[in-house]
Amino acid sequence: MAEVADEIEPVMVILGFRTDRPDELAAVLARYVVLSRGQPGCRNIDYVASVTDPGRLMIVEKWESMQSQRAHFDSDEMVAMANEAVPLLSTEPDIDLFEGISMHDLA
Repeated sequence: MAEVADEIEPVMVILGFRTDRPDELAAVLARYVVLSRGQPGCRNIDYVASVTDPGRLMIVEKWESMQSQRAHFDSDEMVAMANEAVPLLSTEPDIDLFEGISMHDLA
């Protein structure tokens, strides 16, 4: 049986994007999400699009710890996504880090 850490400090990151080229950005973000879900410490990554604003896309990431989240932000997947996404954005991305006060995994 795998060992479980005594204390998990979950961290959530929300990345918001605005674009005039939603189909192109969607392809970049979808690939990033699939590749990033396999990163160490990743508990979940969801990719969502606004129903009312087709140019508004978001990624919601949940990490086991601040260390795993930081390592991911330096990963090849994150760097590649940033390099591909930036030219497709109409504004700078909105990236925020949240402390896990009441976070739960349903699975």
